[in-house]
Amino acid sequence: QVRLVESGGGLVQAGESLRLSCAASGSFLTIKTMGWYRQAPGEQRDLVATITDDGLTNYADSVKGRFTISRDNAKNTVYLQMNSLKPEDTSVYYCQVQVRLRSPSITYPKWGQGTQVTVSS
Repeated sequence: QVRLVESGGGLVQAGESLRLSCAASGSFLTIKTMGWYRQAPGEQRDLVATITDDGLTNYADSVKGRFTISRDNAKNTVYLQMNSLKPEDTSVYYCQVQVRLRSPSITYPKWGQGTQVTVSS
C-alpha cells in the first residue's frame, strides 16, 4: 500500500505565495517521476509541473517563471513553490507519483487526495 499526503493549500491574495507538499509512504521500491496537476470546477485536470527522479523538470507555460517544483528523495516528498499567484491559479491541486514496486516489477501512477488553492483578486 502506498499513501500520499498533500498539504499547503489555502486562501491567499493575488501576488502572494504558497508552498505545497506531497509525501509518499508505504511499501515500494522507489518513486520515479513526481508531479503536480490542477483541476478547476468543470475543467479537465491539467499538468502543472513534473520532476524526474534525477531532477529534470517540466512546467506548463502558464506557470513558468512563477512556480518551482522540487523533491527530497530521502523523504519521498515533492514540493511546489508557487509565487506571484494569480486568481486564475485557483484550482484543486493534485500530486501524482510514479510508484515502482519490487515485486511485481511494475510502475504505476498514484494520485494524492487534492488540496484547494484559492487566489483572490
